[in-house]
Amino acid sequence: MSEDRVRTPEVEALLEAFALLKTPDEVYAFLLDVCTIREIRDMAQRLAVARMLDAGEHYNRIQEATGASSTTISRVSRCLNYGADGYRTVIDRLGEKAGD
Repeated sequence: MSEDRVRTPEVEALLEAFALLKTPDEVYAFLLDVCTIREIRDMAQRLAVARMLDAGEHYNRIQEATGASSTTISRVSRCLNYGADGYRTVIDRLGEKAGD
């Protein structure tokens, strides 16, 4: 799907809404309102998978630790390596924060 088809005015408004949030608690409250619990857990799992892939973990270990399917791990790997660099930005910034 092309970026133009995804980046609708509604998506732009959602992006602006996220950018306005200032604390993890604000983000959490917003996520609870706009996502199902399952969607939040799925996103959290994907981030955990991305961090483990970035750390060089093997698929079997990632599957054991996160419960993610091999399909999810492959998809996250593809995004991490060939995607829009969203995972990369977050992983790098989380690393910077940990170093503070």
